[in-house]
Amino acid sequence: MSGPVTTADATATPALDSSVVCDVEVIEGRTAQVAGFGVRRVLPRRQRRTVGAWCFADQIGPGSVTQERGLDIGPHPHIGLQTVTWLQRGAILHRDSLGSEQLIRPGQLNLMTAGHGVAHSEETGGVYTGELHGIQLWVAQPSSARNGEAAFEHHAELPQQDAGNAIATVIIGEYMGMSSPARRDTDHIGVALELHQGPVELPLDRQFEHAVIALDTPLRVEGCPLAQGSLGYLGLARDVLRIETSEPAHVLLIGGRPFPEPLLMWWNYVARTREEVTAAHEAWMSHDDRFGVVTSRLNRMSTAPPSWTDSSR
Repeated sequence: MSGPVTTADATATPALDSSVVCDVEVIEGRTAQVAGFGVRRVLPRRQRRTVGAWCFADQIGPGSVTQERGLDIGPHPHIGLQTVTWLQRGAILHRDSLGSEQLIRPGQLNLMTAGHGVAHSEETGGVYTGELHGIQLWVAQPSSARNGEAAFEHHAELPQQDAGNAIATVIIGEYMGMSSPARRDTDHIGVALELHQGPVELPLDRQFEHAVIALDTPLRVEGCPLAQGSLGYLGLARDVLRIETSEPAHVLLIGGRPFPEPLLMWWNYVARTREEVTAAHEAWMSHDDRFGVVTSRLNRMSTAPPSWTDSSR
């Protein structure tokens, strides 16, 4: 998904019910329109900017893709991050400046590594009609990797196993003795959980901070109510995750070692300084070779420069 990450993402949001005492930090998403399609952003927010290296999460839909309306995001740039795209329903066509062209469907992983710079588009027009529901997340790259070469990978099959009252699919990292084949530049995990009705207990790594995102159904997490579309931050030093649902549900578990570096996020860039963001944006707006060219039917995206570059302010 294309940003922007704005001051609206720093608006404080109350928990679901102030009368309920629980040790889960509940973050309700901010709804927005991206390319005319509804999304709900749960990272970054004022209460929680990151979970491990995970620094951005936009839930896509659910919504209907028709011949006239869909999720069509024109070519746009990224630096210093990885995009993780995961669908529950529907299909999206990914194109990037590396020459990749890949249709993603439910249960598959598209992972794009931006490094020093890459551009991509995300399209449903002419590709898919029907219900679309999924999530795209960004993973901040550490300094050891964030200025490296861009890359793209697609994984049609991922490790999966029964976890009691749930089925766990490892998207990124290692979990319950399973390892995803996807690249990762930091110590983090992403696990899709298909929950059956009732309670379930799942293992956690005490060295990681974790969060869960309720993708389609209200849940109770550690006894705390979590509305559909909301994120529940669990913090560090937990061995077990307890979830209960009154109906089948899909949940995303994310986690990792706390990210040790300060991040500066603006539009589609994850950097460390204003100077890095300014240089990247000038390169994009001037059609510099840094981001390459995406072969797409959609118009190239642009936006005004960062406010700090305006000398009149």
